[in-house]
Parts: sequence; C-alpha cells; structure tokens
Amino acid sequence: MIFVFDSYVLDIGRRELRRGHTLVSVQPQVFDLLEYLIRNRDHVISRDDLLDAIWGGRIVSESTLATRINAARSAIGDDGESQRLIRTLPRKGIRFVGDVQEGAIKTEQSLIASNRPAIAVLPFQNMSGDPEQEYFADGMVDEIITGLSRIKWLLVTSRNSSFVYKNRPVTLKEVAEKHHVRYVLEGGVRKSGNRVRISAQLIDATTDSHLWAEQYDRLLDDVFALQDEIAMRVIGAIEPSLRRVEMERVKRQRPENLDAYDLVLRSLPFGYAQMPKDSAIAIPLLEESSKTRP
Repeated sequence: MIFVFDSYVLDIGRRELRRGHTLVSVQPQVFDLLEYLIRNRDHVISRDDLLDAIWGGRIVSESTLATRINAARSAIGDDGESQRLIRTLPRKGIRFVGDVQEGAIKTEQSLIASNRPAIAVLPFQNMSGDPEQEYFADGMVDEIITGLSRIKWLLVTSRNSSFVYKNRPVTLKEVAEKHHVRYVLEGGVRKSGNRVRISAQLIDATTDSHLWAEQYDRLLDDVFALQDEIAMRVIGAIEPSLRRVEMERVKRQRPENLDAYDLVLRSLPFGYAQMPKDSAIAIPLLEESSKTRP
C-alpha cells in the first residue's frame, strides 16, 4: 500500500518515504505517526489517540509528543506555522489535511523490492491475566519492530498493521497473505510475583515451520531496561537466523543464468555482513552478475 500526497510517496510495505526519486530519512516512530495520521485523515486525532496508537498507551511528555509531530512535519516539508499538511486544532488534536491518493505499487522497482524478505511482529499475548502487563508486552513489541526496521535488507510490517490482531484469533496464513510476509514473530508474557517470563518464536509462514524460539526469565525491576534488553536479544537472534534461511532459499531457486547465479552466491556472505571491507568484495561481484544476465 502506498499513499501519494503533495510531492511525496509513503510506501507502507517498504517503510519508505520518498520525494520524487529521493529517499527521505525518517525515524521508525515518526514513520508510524505519519502513517497513522494519513490513514485516519478523515477525523481529528487526539493526544490520547496518538498515545494509544504510537506509544501503546504509555505516558510520554508533551515535549516528546511535540518533537515527533514536528519531525513528521519536517519530513514532508511542512512546519508549525504554515501547517499545509498536518494541522493543529487547539484543544482538540491534529489532522492530516493534504490530498491523498492511495493504492498498490505496480512499478518494476516495487516488484524487485518485493523479493526482499518481510516479517510481521504480532502483539505478544499477556498470559498472566494482569492487565498491567499489556503495556509491558506492547512496549516490548514496539521496541522489537523498531529494531528490526533498522535491518536494511528486511521489510517490517508497521505497528498499526500488526496490532489489528491484538486480542483476536488469527492464523499465520492470514497474516502472511494479507501483509505479504514470509516470516511472523509471535510470543507471550507471563508474570509471577516480581518475575516475568517472556517467550518468542520465529515462524516461516509459508511452511508453518519454526525457525527459532527462545524463553527469557527475568526480574521485573526496571520495566524499560527489561524491554530494551529482551528486544535487543530477540533482534540479535532473529537477524542471523533470517539471513541464514534467506541464503538457503536463494540457493534453492532455479537460476536462469548459471554464471550470474554463481556470482550472486559468491557475493551473499559479504553483502549481508554490511561492512565496508566486505562491500568492497560484494559490489564488484554483483556488478559482474548484472552484466551476464540475458
């Protein structure tokens, strides 16, 4: 799904904001804010609406909220004075007022991008029966989505899209088909006294097979520190797991040009490493591969 407005394109599937052919740098949380405002452009969005949708109900300061809104305006060439696209209504909220066209991308560039692996992170289940753990679980999922979004070769479904499945039964096949993802991360949180157990599992939705699973037992002392720790551990485990599975998947695909295919395979270990010295090896191999294509 894409949203076209002014001279900008907000690509939800690729989580990219573009102005013409230029990619606009935008933080994941600001991207989610823009998406939420545009999707709900028919009505005024209150402060509470933003807190629920972007921060999972967590309380944030007015300065933090204002900073994110200003960053969203800046990303799309707007500001607090002109308010061409994002308008503030005093004591009521904000609203996206620009003209928007929406639809699916059909360009050659998007078809190439669709070959990139994609993942959806479902809301973690609160298995303790304690309503307060909802905020903890949702906050941790937010951190995981944000962290995974920094992996350049991986597409990540936005928080708004993932959280429509909160507290409702859903099959992995349904998630995969609706959001065009191959992988789904799901998990749960169980609290007992001052201890919390977090479980997470990564599933290949195309084969319904488990690729990775882990369980974490921790003391619930500093909620935010614990959210950060678990999120980083999950991301650190998922990234190499997905990379390995994707490399194996590429190897199983039937190549049209064996010479080009051989060059691509030789470049993969260096390209996924994303280090300058490795890129210096991968780039010439990929350039040579493109020259040998029919």
